[in-house]
Amino acid sequence: IAHHHRPYPTLPPPVPYPYASLPLAGFSPAFMPFKYNAGFGSELQSDALGDALPPFGNNPQKCPYDLYAEQISGTAFTVPRKDNKRTWMYRIQPSVLHAPFKAVEKGALSHGAFVAENGFTVTPNQLRWNPLPAGATGTQWCDGFTTMAGHGDPQGKSGLAIHMYSCDTSMGKRAMYNSDGEMLVVPQEGALKVQTELGWLDVPPGHIAVLPRGLVFRVEVEGPSRGYVLEVFKGHFDLPDLGPIGSNGLANARDFEYPVAAYDETSDAAGVAGTYDWQLVNKFGGKMFETKREGTPFNVVAWHGNYAPYRYDMAKFCCINSVTFDHPDPSIYTVLTCKGDGNGTATADFVIFPPRWMCMDNTFRPPWYHRNCMSEFMGMVWGKYDAKEGFRAGGASLHSCMTPHGPDAATFNAASNADLKPDKFDKGLAFMFETDVMLSVSQKALDAEHRDKEYFRCWEGIPRNFEKVVTTSGKRKR
Repeated sequence: IAHHHRPYPTLPPPVPYPYASLPLAGFSPAFMPFKYNAGFGSELQSDALGDALPPFGNNPQKCPYDLYAEQISGTAFTVPRKDNKRTWMYRIQPSVLHAPFKAVEKGALSHGAFVAENGFTVTPNQLRWNPLPAGATGTQWCDGFTTMAGHGDPQGKSGLAIHMYSCDTSMGKRAMYNSDGEMLVVPQEGALKVQTELGWLDVPPGHIAVLPRGLVFRVEVEGPSRGYVLEVFKGHFDLPDLGPIGSNGLANARDFEYPVAAYDETSDAAGVAGTYDWQLVNKFGGKMFETKREGTPFNVVAWHGNYAPYRYDMAKFCCINSVTFDHPDPSIYTVLTCKGDGNGTATADFVIFPPRWMCMDNTFRPPWYHRNCMSEFMGMVWGKYDAKEGFRAGGASLHSCMTPHGPDAATFNAASNADLKPDKFDKGLAFMFETDVMLSVSQKALDAEHRDKEYFRCWEGIPRNFEKVVTTSGKRKR
């Protein structure tokens, strides 16, 4: 397969940005050759051949190069213009050229509604998992999933799902799309090279990618790879409002990168009627379906619109923190949000805890003890978490609605007696999927051998200091 795109200009070496030298497992600069459009939510256009885009309009009687015009709509036609998402593609063949779909028994992303009869249960216990074990050799990205937890039902377009993946093999002439929702992908080990209908994305650890509902893609890997996926069944990820922070800060819009048009020209049976040489996987209604299609689905020569996949480098996140006292709420580390139905609540937030300076006076600097009306699923890209020992890169934890959590005894003791000089925390990159719903956990995740069933014991050593302090001070209770 020959990949076609506009020639890339010779660019000067990139200027290093903060934390660029941090250890990102699986990072390979040679695996990142692509050019990008920039600007979150922008109206973009791109062509791999000059003049492949119509000079005006969307669907002319005859498209340049005899291409076919095809629109993909990410929102209803009548959604207000500021929220409307759609993209026009100009492709060698339309996407309708496929055989009927057939259900896949026990597909890796089959889960249905998140109810007991489908193998999901609610639990108020603190949960933690060690890194997801490597899957069987030859596992492709779309087959390497473990669904950890979720809520709602994709058929009703409500709720979300949280998955983890482990794979070691590229998808070859196999592609996928997700009819159920939008997917936010967080690689932890191994770089992903994602081919989409609109072009290519390189997504090494330390980056994220967002793959919109319905857009066809395939994933190439260099070797063993694993990571996390947050899937929302309603709405789209957006930048959080900044309020009194002002017009800049957190994740800046200019740092989100979108692909440029690139298409495959194949020497196989593409275009021969009735010859189905590609496999197409569809996640639909919480189940997996497969079909065969005629020729490559990656035949888009040009496109324009605002409904497209994108990537983001978490090292470019501009942290906001206290410079006087107190540890602020973790919402100040929100990268993206999928807004819920209530004011200020979210179906899902994507929050990161990156390297940053901490200089608060008279303050317990790690995250405090907490009970939250939200549910918090955490992962670790690299390094260690600053609130407790034993949370490993590639692992995960879940603290559900109103479930107590916070630092372990060793962390509390160390932070309570630390010298409060300015300190740069550069020992890890953790993140959180936060949601306003109660999550049901899969039985597979609860029974997993890599679940830390003794997690609750990390708090057992917390001492009772009150009586000792009262006795020492000579004070007595009234």
